[in-house]
Amino acid sequence: MPKHSTPNRKSKGCPICGKPAQAPHAPFCSAGCHDRDLLKWLGDGYRVPGPAAAPDGYEIDTDGLDSEA
Repeated sequence: MPKHSTPNRKSKGCPICGKPAQAPHAPFCSAGCHDRDLLKWLGDGYRVPGPAAAPDGYEIDTDGLDSEA
């Protein structure tokens, strides 16, 4: 029976600047690129386009009271 091998994943470098990744900061090349990526996440830089979702499945009625959807 043939063994199923996982594909060989080659590093393409830092996702921010493209330099080779360094082990202490993987997959980034430095703490600076790691922090830039974190700031992009916190600033909604990686959001998916589309309408906003209703929080927790509730809708807001015209009288301002929450009701289950």
